[in-house]
Amino acid sequence: MNYIESPVCLKDHKPVVLSDASVSAQEVLEGKEKTMAYRILRSHEMKQDASHAAEADPDRMHIRFDALISHDITYVGIIQTARASGMKAFKIPYVLTNCHNSLCAVGGTINEDDHVFGLSAAQKYGGEYVPASQAVIHQYAREVLAGCGKMILGSDSHTRYGAYGTMGIGEGGPELVKQLLDQTYDIPLPQVTLVYVTGSLKKGVGPHDVALTLCRDVFGTVKNHILEFAGPGIAGLSTDERIGIDVMTTETSCLSSIWETDEKVREFYRIHGREEAYEQLGAMDGAVYDHMIELKLDEIEPMIALPFHPSNAVPIRELKQDPHRYLDPIGLGGKIVDGKILVDQGVIAGCAGGLYENLKDAAGILKNADIGCGNFTLTVYPASTPIQFAAMNSGILSDLVTSGAVLKPCFCGPCFGAGDVPQNEGFSIRHTTRNFPNREGSKPGEGQKAYVALMDARSIAATALNHGVLTGADEETEERLDAKAAYAPYQFNPAIYEKRVYHGIGKPMQDTQLIMGPNITDWPKIEPLKEDMLLKLSSVIRDPVTTTDELIPSGETSSYRSNPLRLAEFTLSRRDPAYVGRAKAVQSLDIAALGYDPEKTSLGSAVFANKPGDGSAREQAASCQRVLGGAANLALEYATKRYRSNLINWGMVPFTVDAFDGEVDDLIYIPGIRKALLQGEEAITGYQYRQDHQAESARKEIRLYMKGLSDSERQILLDGCLMNYYNRGLQETKE
Repeated sequence: MNYIESPVCLKDHKPVVLSDASVSAQEVLEGKEKTMAYRILRSHEMKQDASHAAEADPDRMHIRFDALISHDITYVGIIQTARASGMKAFKIPYVLTNCHNSLCAVGGTINEDDHVFGLSAAQKYGGEYVPASQAVIHQYAREVLAGCGKMILGSDSHTRYGAYGTMGIGEGGPELVKQLLDQTYDIPLPQVTLVYVTGSLKKGVGPHDVALTLCRDVFGTVKNHILEFAGPGIAGLSTDERIGIDVMTTETSCLSSIWETDEKVREFYRIHGREEAYEQLGAMDGAVYDHMIELKLDEIEPMIALPFHPSNAVPIRELKQDPHRYLDPIGLGGKIVDGKILVDQGVIAGCAGGLYENLKDAAGILKNADIGCGNFTLTVYPASTPIQFAAMNSGILSDLVTSGAVLKPCFCGPCFGAGDVPQNEGFSIRHTTRNFPNREGSKPGEGQKAYVALMDARSIAATALNHGVLTGADEETEERLDAKAAYAPYQFNPAIYEKRVYHGIGKPMQDTQLIMGPNITDWPKIEPLKEDMLLKLSSVIRDPVTTTDELIPSGETSSYRSNPLRLAEFTLSRRDPAYVGRAKAVQSLDIAALGYDPEKTSLGSAVFANKPGDGSAREQAASCQRVLGGAANLALEYATKRYRSNLINWGMVPFTVDAFDGEVDDLIYIPGIRKALLQGEEAITGYQYRQDHQAESARKEIRLYMKGLSDSERQILLDGCLMNYYNRGLQETKE
């Protein structure tokens, strides 16, 4: 794989590298208008007039999406926020799925209460409701919502449907709230990177191998870019292979993705009864890209992403040649026995793993074999009931189950720690999207730890065939690799959705009462920003990158996502367990005793992290800090746009700094913060105090940056949060 930083132009469907001296910024911008990405974005731009809150700005895009989609650890909060902001009906098609919080286990009614709330909300406001275990969020969107040239916004970071000609973007809940209230998604003009695909996959190589190679080579480099896939290599990929690569583009840190479409995509839509959703997409001749990635499929080999990040990928062949080099430093040296690497668990699941062709290829490898009766286990989660139905009819599931695999319902749990948690010190290989620390469900505070590596379903099946000895699929015989051909091609059966899904889009029944269990609570009141700000550092994190899983854990917190106060108790629990107590203590400080005017000064806690926000789109990574009195984050940079947006929408100032030597309990006083935001200033001087804030010797000037804030974002910060921003607008309208 080769990354080219210079601009690239497509001429006769072939990329031509442009020297920086030969092309102006204006020519690049004009050429980008010929890309698929810009043509789709422009077709969804809203003209800025009095009916829209976003300001007119030629350097920003103001987007309205075709549809929204959420799952059951995000939709309750989104609907509650929209209600508090004055929503009376969904202004845009909105689908509520139930694939994250669907383990309604013994011990309470909390999860199912959320589902009942979701159905009543779909009825009241006019939405679509997909009951638990019917489909994982993104597979349902692919099957039912996607369409060439469309745009979908989801409250999950893996909202990626580019392989079907649909631009998907994953964001925190407040961005969906804006769409529900007929407002826009506002972004700077994005960079577009061409992913030029050539060659064809070798036997035993699957989509996850391609995706992990891509993550390894460009993670962070394409931050907030749109990846546009083109080139002759696409034609040799099935649509399952394409979407399996596409869904993992999230892990490169890009904003979205789009692929050129062809007859295979048309056939996908035909199979799903929606051929009218197909349109041939491709870049126009002369399209210009900011950068290019050369993706050579014939150079890809079976890969493994070692703990604890999808970009930490190496060829399985290389790992097996020198296992101690890779496994000893991360605590897995004990898994090396007689030169072999022993695995405890295999999982094929979710929006990346649970696809028909993944299951088909895995079944072919395991046909008439077994996974052994030792410690190794294999679990399979189809991505949707139509996939499960087709795999059952074709014999795929019977071959998997008779080999010893366990079949489970359509559920995202293994991807975020709510299913198939390994034993302590366990080593799990998974065709899922992420392998962040503790994301598999272990609890370090109780002395537990486990290790997840990402692998393609084919290599997981090869490992299962060898009873847990790590094996790349390319090591298997051609006979086993070719056995997949015996299974029937996929056929979609819509009957289950027709009989079980509630279809209420555009048909709100406003007299319907929302059904709210005792755990579903409204957001607490949040005060507007005052003239000055006083922060107390409640956590300082020096790790290179801080994930949203560390800011608010997944897994065990799922049941409390509908209760802001209870959920907030988990904030930073895996990374800095003392944070919650410190943040609460800040709320009880006597600001007047510290020498500041409480009428003029907003008091709040703050978190510093070098690069926070990698990973999930979950808004709770920010809202939980806000509920505990958080007023700002300080960072060298933010890992993703979506985390920074979450901070803004919850009224927390996303400061950046050039360097920072602060410690927990330091005070930072920022006079004139409200005036600075009102005047559009992008930097402000603060004063940092160590321990004794009264001592002049303890005071240090600190330069804080607020770059790139739009007018509406500044106003949200001034109002205290997105809900206040909309409510202020409603009050002004009434007056």
